Amino acid sequence: VQLMNNVKYINAGTVEFLVSGDEFYFIEVNPRIQVEHTITEMVTGIDIVHSQIHIADGSSLYEEEIGMPTQEEIPLFGFAIQSRVTTEDPLNNFMPDTGKLMVYRSGGGFGVRLDAGNGFQGAIISPYYDSLLVKVSTWGKTFKEAAAKMDRNLQEFRIRGIKTNIPFLGNVVKHQNFITGNFNTSFIDSTPELFLFPLRKDRGTKLLNYIGNVTVNGFPGIEKASKPVFTVPRKPKIDLLVPPTSGTKQILTERGAEGLVKWIHEQNDVLITDTTFRDAHQSLLATRVRSN
Repeated sequence: VQLMNNVKYINAGTVEFLVSGDEFYFIEVNPRIQVEHTITEMVTGIDIVHSQIHIADGSSLYEEEIGMPTQEEIPLFGFAIQSRVTTEDPLNNFMPDTGKLMVYRSGGGFGVRLDAGNGFQGAIISPYYDSLLVKVSTWGKTFKEAAAKMDRNLQEFRIRGIKTNIPFLGNVVKHQNFITGNFNTSFIDSTPELFLFPLRKDRGTKLLNYIGNVTVNGFPGIEKASKPVFTVPRKPKIDLLVPPTSGTKQILTERGAEGLVKWIHEQNDVLITDTTFRDAHQSLLATRVRSN
């Protein structure tokens, strides 16, 4: 705060330090919001991006649009951790990997925030952009709880077709020195066990490959059959130049909802409602398109 006041800095920025006990080592100031802003937002409840836009529009920090507490009253709730899930190979000096995401599934739950980048099934990861797929931020009442929640979320991720740093991140948040805060800037270089990853079994992809292979190529004892040929659907012939036959839509327009209900009560026949269009939107369309 003293630094920003001294240079008369206006709007949002990020001041970076290294901290060891009560010692603060200044690194730099970035005149923008850094990727780690999600941590500040989760432990203070302040939307920094939202605030920045209102500040640029001329609002004061303490007006209703922003509602920022005074510096002395800014709250701190629990602890938060952010992991940047990237398409980088930890076993190859964190070199970015490229290719197509065949499977993408993320975690979630209470106290979990996902800021998505290029992560979705079918995405093509090129070497020309940032390798970030998603930022995962977790919150807990204690640092240990936030770390455990992060570990669970990283385990729930399923990303296939390209290498990611998830196994490395999982080893970090589970490491005792990380949980106790007993580490420094040489933590990664001096902790080789961070790079010991379990062999992924990838059962889901293997099962899908098997089913696809049997579906296309058959299996001993199962005869190959031609795919069914569906008849061309019969479509009613409608003359768009002729006004449609009067029906319940016209009764609704002329008499209103109560008039239509009264008309229905007066009918002695069974009334049929055509929900074709509604059903097509809800479920049938996707199934029919896939089937032929």
